[in-house]
Amino acid sequence: MKVLLFNGSSNEHGCTYTALEEAAASLERNGIETEIIQVGKNAIRDCIGCGGCRKNGGNCVFKDDIVNEVIEKAKDADGFIFGSPVYYAHPSGRLLSFMDRLFYAGGANFAFKPAAAVVSARRAGTTASLDAITKHFTINQMPVISSNYWCMTHGAQNSPEQAKQDLEGMQIMKVLGENMAWILKCIEAGKKEGIFHPQTEDKIMTNFIR
Repeated sequence: MKVLLFNGSSNEHGCTYTALEEAAASLERNGIETEIIQVGKNAIRDCIGCGGCRKNGGNCVFKDDIVNEVIEKAKDADGFIFGSPVYYAHPSGRLLSFMDRLFYAGGANFAFKPAAAVVSARRAGTTASLDAITKHFTINQMPVISSNYWCMTHGAQNSPEQAKQDLEGMQIMKVLGENMAWILKCIEAGKKEGIFHPQTEDKIMTNFIR
């Protein structure tokens, strides 16, 4: 079993990475393979709603970043953790653009697989940021994994040593990894007993504008 963790910060080894690293270490201790993917420092295009991915085998029409590479990786992954710093009480715009295209084009590779959101802030805006990230999961029938508190750590920008001083935050990440590992093992045990996720129904689209 494998979990992909995404670092939405332009600081490759900053506070967000430190939080993800702690969660990854907990997963590894529980026998789950992990890979932390740096979303990158370069700009990532927004989804333009062109629908080209519907005609393109579930791949985004834009091919100048890692979105299609991750869509392919997601096929074989069992769980996901998306991490972001908090900017103006919201996740990084880069991560949101990445996730919008990832889920719009490749949502089938994520559906029914457990996921979690992790954020890092100097002070505030964490719960609003968690909400924005988690909405991608809940529209895609993905079990949302929790910890013993909201999945956040605190530390000044690009100050991983401060994030490590947040002992409660580090424990939250450890427990998150344990809970993710537990759910993954439960899903695997269920499959062995012939228990699989529900079949996806054709979407009913209702427009309230008359």
